Amino acid sequence: MNTETNHTLVSVEGVEKVFHRGSEDIHVLRDLNLRVPAGEFLALMGPSGSGKSTLLNLIGGLDRPTKGNVTIGDESVSKLSDRKLAEWRARHIGFVFQLYNLLPVLSAERNVELPLLLTHLSKSERKRHVETALAVVGLSHRAKHYPRTLSGGEQQRVGIARGVVTDPTLLLCDEPTGDLDRKAGDEILDLLQSLNREHKKTIIMVTHDPHASARASRTVYLDKGQLSNEPVR
Repeated sequence: MNTETNHTLVSVEGVEKVFHRGSEDIHVLRDLNLRVPAGEFLALMGPSGSGKSTLLNLIGGLDRPTKGNVTIGDESVSKLSDRKLAEWRARHIGFVFQLYNLLPVLSAERNVELPLLLTHLSKSERKRHVETALAVVGLSHRAKHYPRTLSGGEQQRVGIARGVVTDPTLLLCDEPTGDLDRKAGDEILDLLQSLNREHKKTIIMVTHDPHASARASRTVYLDKGQLSNEPVR
């Protein structure tokens, strides 16, 4: 897919992230720059501890950089107040996690509905959004089922439906196939490609698996807090 003519949706400029452990400063990201065009499916790879999830959290507004700026669209998210940031995140960011993070006491449709409870949609509007999201991931027939009755792949599909139910600007996936066998993982990757190609969703996916990254339209590599277009040796 050609994204060269698409406008930049994600801009990470001069970002540094330092964590403090006692008297020790741990530099996780160092003067990092990244641009992601709208409509791209980007894979982010790197060894464990390289800062992949930290970068994803900064882009998604779950954390703030120590230095530098993160801009999504026209919004400088690093400079928003906590309240404004929470409102912005609810409107614009969908998250998909490795371990699904489904609430076991809620049915699939109720788990998918959770992000909509932060919006001003009516009950009937929320219901329509949930039905659409479950249809997109092919689980309309499992709407009333609870997580314990679903396979790992089905649970991850529910997680993806929850991630896209608000029609977010950006979908962030942290090792979405990491807890699945190859067959179920391939089905999730097929779904992510479909969301990207057919529904024009911009996706950033953290993964350690070259098989998964091969599905993306571009792969960048993170090591020792810095990005490269070449695999880490």
